[in-house]
Amino acid sequence: MAQTQVELKLLIHTKARKVLFAEAGKDFVDFLCSLLILPVGTVIRLLSESMTGTLGTLYESIENLSQTYMQPNMAKDILLKPESSFPLSGAPFLLTGVESASKKFYVCSYNHGYIAETDQAICPSCDRKMSNEVRYVPPTRSNASSSSSSEGYVKGVVTYMVMDDLTVKPMSTISSITMFPKFNVKDIGDLEEKIVNLGMAEGLKLLKEALQSKDVLTNVFLDKNSAVFGTAEEGLASEVCFD
Repeated sequence: MAQTQVELKLLIHTKARKVLFAEAGKDFVDFLCSLLILPVGTVIRLLSESMTGTLGTLYESIENLSQTYMQPNMAKDILLKPESSFPLSGAPFLLTGVESASKKFYVCSYNHGYIAETDQAICPSCDRKMSNEVRYVPPTRSNASSSSSSEGYVKGVVTYMVMDDLTVKPMSTISSITMFPKFNVKDIGDLEEKIVNLGMAEGLKLLKEALQSKDVLTNVFLDKNSAVFGTAEEGLASEVCFD
């Protein structure tokens, strides 16, 4: 399994108590990309305890619905525990409960040329269950591209700038400096760099915030009750360092 901790360097505006951006490597950007291919059912399952809308109650009602009411060729897990149609491709999946198993397909014992995504499907030719499992074999990578650096979604040859609203762009000294007027930074002494780790708990919180906020990194890492932010009395340190 891939690593479950990802390191980020945050640039924080201490007076505004806001994360301006994060300096991140390939692993964090791969994690963000993986959020884009999560099936809705998986998102609901991961966030079911903290969801305030009705998708959570819909999910729970289907979970409690007897299989008797489902179509013979429809297993509830297709809805409740869907697999992404796109391979996770080695991304550092921090969200607990998300499996990276390869996609499964099923055929009937007579191999009439039909394929199904569930072992409850009925073959149109012989009316038998398509319960024989077959697996999809992805194209074989060449030795030159089989290293860990070629896994995931983005290249690891550059550092990335991830904004508070999760906008991703290549990092450069010029691009970061030109951001200061946009954020109304008048005194460099108001800026602080802080190293933080993104684990499973933060990954789930980031997913939730990404669905409802544009201040995602601030809400995840600068929570007043979190260890990263400290207490209100302590505030933020005034240390500043630039590479």
